[in-house]
Amino acid sequence: MRGAVFHYDKDHDYGYINGVDGKRYIFSRGDLIKDMPLARGMLVEFTPDDGTAHDIVAARTAAAPPSGSPQQHSRATENRSSKSMGLWAYFLRAVGDDYRNFTGRASRKEFWAFFLWFYVLFGALFGFGILLNLAISGFDDGPRTSIGYIPVLLFVLAAILPSIALVVRRLHDIGLTGWLVLLCYTPALGAVAFLVFGLLPSQFRENRWGSMPAGVTV
Repeated sequence: MRGAVFHYDKDHDYGYINGVDGKRYIFSRGDLIKDMPLARGMLVEFTPDDGTAHDIVAARTAAAPPSGSPQQHSRATENRSSKSMGLWAYFLRAVGDDYRNFTGRASRKEFWAFFLWFYVLFGALFGFGILLNLAISGFDDGPRTSIGYIPVLLFVLAAILPSIALVVRRLHDIGLTGWLVLLCYTPALGAVAFLVFGLLPSQFRENRWGSMPAGVTV
């Protein structure tokens, strides 16, 4: 597929390509067939795979079709490890392009990357709130306040929809209906269901919710 580079963050090693199909695909430098400079608007050709772009080459060098059929490229992409894609990139994709994506599949790596960064940011904002409350109250010299917890509250509210969508995609990845996400919000079973859904391996084949996520090793 042909597309244009929309953005690339060199420090965090992730970027987006706008495909000719109107969709946006995430990628990292490890998805390039060969090292090349990346600039906004640069025309490229790539292999799309469930919201990610792989086998990226500059459009001007892609006149000759690559060896093998597109299906072979897709299968190779499914079976290879995307170790170059960082955990932070998965988190950004979950809260960005996929924040209300209840279709498709999500691998275990994507699942745990999101919740790892969620709790890291939650802890940082919660600690900031405590310090802010202490500063406002004059470190016990003034009336107590809870205004410092507003940032962490807004963060949690903003993460609710992306987290539900991610759990639904994780359920799809293991071949289960997304409605089982309700178990994660059941007081008696929530923690156990969350752990089980996060640890079960991906189905090593295409199912009715899509192809196997990139980065899953058979």
